[in-house]
Amino acid sequence: MRLEEKLFLDTYRVETTPHIKIIQPDLCLKCQHHQCTFVCPVDVYKWDENQRKIVVGWENCFETGTCLVACSEFNNIDMIYPRGGYGISYKFG
Repeated sequence: MRLEEKLFLDTYRVETTPHIKIIQPDLCLKCQHHQCTFVCPVDVYKWDENQRKIVVGWENCFETGTCLVACSEFNNIDMIYPRGGYGISYKFG
């Protein structure tokens, strides 16, 4: 089974309030590699070259926490888990 097929086994209920934010957007300009844009398995973070900032698509978040590990240089990502009944729900745990 391909990864894309496995993802359809999961369900996601979008919370109306973002549960992820960049604490100080200007700090992202000091980050050389923008690791958050590479490690997130569902591409929540994208570098927008025109705006010179990280754009966060929090609606797609699988709550893996890899972004928090990747941003260890500046610790510039604030993430809380969505309230009960919202966010990702894995069919098989």
